[in-house]
Amino acid sequence: MRRLTFLLFPLVLTACSAGVLRVQPAAEWSLDSDAFQVDAAAFRDISRQVGDEARAECLRQAKVNNCDFTILVDLNPRASANAFQTLDEDDQPVIIVTRAMIQSVQNPDELAFVMGHEAAHHVLGHIARQSENAQESAVIFNELGKLHGEGGEDLERTQKLGAEVGVQVNVKAFELEADQLGTIITHNAGYNPLVGAKYFDRIPDPGDQFLGTHPPNAARVQIVLETAKQLGLTQ
Repeated sequence: MRRLTFLLFPLVLTACSAGVLRVQPAAEWSLDSDAFQVDAAAFRDISRQVGDEARAECLRQAKVNNCDFTILVDLNPRASANAFQTLDEDDQPVIIVTRAMIQSVQNPDELAFVMGHEAAHHVLGHIARQSENAQESAVIFNELGKLHGEGGEDLERTQKLGAEVGVQVNVKAFELEADQLGTIITHNAGYNPLVGAKYFDRIPDPGDQFLGTHPPNAARVQIVLETAKQLGLTQ
């Protein structure tokens, strides 16, 4: 599991166990995106709404016990456009959104959709499931390596390869699952996931690569459209 090992310039929003949102003060900041300006207050508002709904969905699904979300913005100008979900030292979910990611979105709906997607990864227990897949695959590759007479460093490399393959096996399915639940979280938070999903129109399409980390953009848009239709949303 990844931990927070780098410097963040945080605006922290935590949904406490009692259901009360706690906001940790942070320095004022403002970023111009492609079509609108995001400042600390705007980011806090979007985070509050998405974080609240993510926590509610987490408690409803009861797949994990730790549902107290923290949302951080990394203002490091050298960090690439990215958002991801990890865990803090108390095993609580953390969503990190980089400065470049914020600058790449065109409206609050896209930013909310990104947050909702990352929150969904935690709600669905993807970190734990990836770890289990990696361990199981490493054991299988270890046995195969032994059958071929491997030992020492060669066997260690085979185990490592097995763990990497195990992580990749379901990673595309996990992304689609997160897109589906992220659509629901975004909608429940008061944002339009159909507008948010327009972000896929501007990012490179990974295609359908073997052992790729993400499914084709078209498949991701399709799952959003199907889920939005079930929610009664139309384009």
